Amino acid sequence: MNNLHTPLYKTSSPVLLIIFNRPELTEQVFAEIKKAAPPRLYIAADGPRADKSGEAVLTEQARSIITRVDWECELKTLFRDSNLGCKEAVSSCITWFFEQEEEGIVLEDDCLPANDFFRFADAMLERYRDDERIRHIGGANFQRGKKWGADSYYFSNMTHVWGWAGWRRVWKDYDKDLGRYQPEEVRPQLENIFEDSFIVDTWEYLFNEVRAGKIDTWDYQLGFLNLFNNSLSVIPNYNLITNIGFGVNSTHTHDADNINANIPLQPLGEITHPLYVVPQKKADEATLKHDFNVDARRKKYNKPKYRLKRWLKGSGK
Repeated sequence: MNNLHTPLYKTSSPVLLIIFNRPELTEQVFAEIKKAAPPRLYIAADGPRADKSGEAVLTEQARSIITRVDWECELKTLFRDSNLGCKEAVSSCITWFFEQEEEGIVLEDDCLPANDFFRFADAMLERYRDDERIRHIGGANFQRGKKWGADSYYFSNMTHVWGWAGWRRVWKDYDKDLGRYQPEEVRPQLENIFEDSFIVDTWEYLFNEVRAGKIDTWDYQLGFLNLFNNSLSVIPNYNLITNIGFGVNSTHTHDADNINANIPLQPLGEITHPLYVVPQKKADEATLKHDFNVDARRKKYNKPKYRLKRWLKGSGK
């Protein structure tokens, strides 16, 4: 019988793997990276938290993954001795990566890639390398089976970071504190992008919380950077990344039953390209309506007792 098994794709792009305290997840993601055999592999890890018993052991176990690099590869590591937290640790290691690479792939320890993800990322990095309209390449698809257009991917205003690829030309403008934007100017700009007031409300709230240092994260900042530069992201019409990290040990994604947890991986097939380079606004709206719980909030907003409260407040009674 002929062997019809498709050979594994070997990536030409450098890869940054960001790890922390989950060695079991790290092993799974590393196994897929190993199959793709990147020519240069960067591994970054935050330090253990002093108040978390046993975490030092877990971080050491995760870091030991470097002993399994057995293909021809230039390996670089950035292992922190003390804990910097999500915002500082992740953003600084991506900066470290792009200081040495013009472009590349970024994976965290809970973002399990399909082998096709590496093929997709390589193709998109090359195709849009010098296209200033395109600032981000995502690997995850949250459309629950809905395909936008007839091609392998669509364009979006969203910045999905569960497995992604990008360029130094974008990251060089990253601002982890959002200091260049003034809060009073943000809402009018968001209203130029999104029509739904509940979506605008949530983005404005997130902006203010991040800028005030109340959310220890790095990814909203990249999203705002791309929104405020009228940029486009490439989103595959097939899910190429599944998040395997939902649960109690996660930093942010605690709900193991979340609809975005463990989305099945899908085969990519031959890569075809859309003719029109415009964002699929309805796709973004569908994602944000779920993530921002818009329908439930609107239903509550329109209940008679809440309408009465708003009327009384507005009338000064």
